[in-house]
Amino acid sequence: MGILIRPVITEKATADSEDRNRFAFVVDKKANKVEIKKAVEELYGVNIEKVRTMLVPGKKKSRFTKNGVVSGSTGMYKKAIVEVRGGETIDLYSNI
Repeated sequence: MGILIRPVITEKATADSEDRNRFAFVVDKKANKVEIKKAVEELYGVNIEKVRTMLVPGKKKSRFTKNGVVSGSTGMYKKAIVEVRGGETIDLYSNI
């Protein structure tokens, strides 16, 4: 598995990419900012200005089933927001 796991495609991330030229990715928990910057630059062929990372905690989930209430939690993951140099962009939808 590589450093970049998948892009984050939500309303907030899409608006941020259109307005401020920032893109969000779910990355490996052990990856640092330098490794993330190199991976994005190699994969998409763009120049990265800044990388911000955050650890997103897991959430408690419960659902009602035939057998009663089943509870569990989602996993924690690391998210990176990369800022691309002005005039460049990343096309996340080209591989679909």
